[in-house]
Amino acid sequence: MFENLQDRLGSILNGLTGRGALSEADVSAALREVRRALLEADVALEVVRSFTDRVREKAVGADVVKSIKPGQMVVKIVHDELVEMLGAEGVGIDLHAPSPVVIMMVGLQGSGKTTTTGKIAKRLTDRDRKKVLMASLDTRRPAAQEQLRQLGAQTGVDTLPIIAGQSPTDIAARAVQAAKLGGHDVVILDTAGRTHIDEPLMAEMAEIKRRAHPHEILLVADALTGQDAVNLARNFDERVGITGLVLTRMDGDGRGGAALSMRAVTGKPIKLIGTGEKMSEMEEFHPRRIADRILGMGDIVSLVEKAAQNIDADKARAMAEKMAKGKFDLNDLADQLRQMQSMGGMGGIMGMMPGMAGMKDKMAAAGLNDKLFGRQIAIIQSMTKAERANPDMLKHSRKKRIAAGSGTDAAEINKLLKMHRQMADMMKAMGGKGKGGGMMKQMMGGLAGKMGLGGMGGGMPGMGGMPDLSKLDPKQLEALQKQAEAAGFKPGSMPGLPGGGMGGGLPGLGGGFPGLPGMPKKK
Repeated sequence: MFENLQDRLGSILNGLTGRGALSEADVSAALREVRRALLEADVALEVVRSFTDRVREKAVGADVVKSIKPGQMVVKIVHDELVEMLGAEGVGIDLHAPSPVVIMMVGLQGSGKTTTTGKIAKRLTDRDRKKVLMASLDTRRPAAQEQLRQLGAQTGVDTLPIIAGQSPTDIAARAVQAAKLGGHDVVILDTAGRTHIDEPLMAEMAEIKRRAHPHEILLVADALTGQDAVNLARNFDERVGITGLVLTRMDGDGRGGAALSMRAVTGKPIKLIGTGEKMSEMEEFHPRRIADRILGMGDIVSLVEKAAQNIDADKARAMAEKMAKGKFDLNDLADQLRQMQSMGGMGGIMGMMPGMAGMKDKMAAAGLNDKLFGRQIAIIQSMTKAERANPDMLKHSRKKRIAAGSGTDAAEINKLLKMHRQMADMMKAMGGKGKGGGMMKQMMGGLAGKMGLGGMGGGMPGMGGMPDLSKLDPKQLEALQKQAEAAGFKPGSMPGLPGGGMGGGLPGLGGGFPGLPGMPKKK
């Protein structure tokens, strides 16, 4: 979503950080570029003006000009103002009200209200253990009520039985009554949309609000909407009064202007974002993490949360035990590739790693994209059980058979085997029972010590002293990230790396991963 903006702001701010001293003219020139980048990203003009004015006020102050690294100070000011513009703290759906808590969904037609209703209901059922009832108040769009009923069947959430001929306000009153009788904690009202804002729509919304007394009124808006998103949010807020925003299609290739403008204009928090088509693809909105991503600082907390949701703990434990013995076969490699796919592929992971945003284009140019994972998994699946366990037995005739079975060629099979060999060698080095108890343990133990986490028992297998990140809640993860930064692990500038990065890194990446601490360089 924010890739264009990320590239533009990244290059502008990199130009500042490389200089020893900054004049007012330098800051003004950079802010002109920032202003242009934000306008091109479809951020509303009034929001851009107030943003650049606030940054200029702080950046031209004496603190920046006299600071040791003025360029980095300007980056920090831009980051802080970006967080302020998006809303300083993440705000979730408020359920602190007598049951049943009524949530009313409003928005234009095609913004994804019905799907979002299903996603929120599933999220409240699975994560918050709430009993939810969904009701469709959309009597105009053909099969809208049937669509919600099917979503309810798909997610295992109760839906209000459909009675033909009832008005939206009557359905709302019946839904609240049914939720009370059925012992439901939450009732979600999916209202009708329009192709544009009109008077009858607003009057209907106001009447539903009067009858159902919603605790939350969430405006569902398409993140691909440009400048008009601001008028939409303002109109709904003035007429109906909204308590929060939900942005859909955040996985699209829009410019992100709606996300940056709506919070600033309405003053209402963005509570949730839809990140894909699946019913599970909905996340809480964390302004600081989004600002980090836009400025290419990575988002380790979200990456760890994603890993905790997608990675099978038992498999990870078994894998760690094999690694500790220095064993790593092609089945293990296939598991690793599948896990990376489930976490959003190479691009998704890279976008969240500090200092790695710029690597995505280089990797794409080298042909290292997500299709490569699929091809590599296909090659491994075309092998016999014995071949996967012992890759050394793969001679020319076997490679020909595997290439025919996977729709690839011998060169790709050789690349995969080379990558596996390099990773297996690295696992042996990490798991080796050398003087310090294995390189992996030394590396992770050192990292833990620097972060003030030494001596924390248990932890992730094979990672001496590191806490089990999958068991930490978001607040603890945020604290962990802050600790890491306080210990000198700034995003993209990990200590102990004179430009070497991770020695071998990911095979086939030339320089490997820059920014991983303590890994030795290739001899």
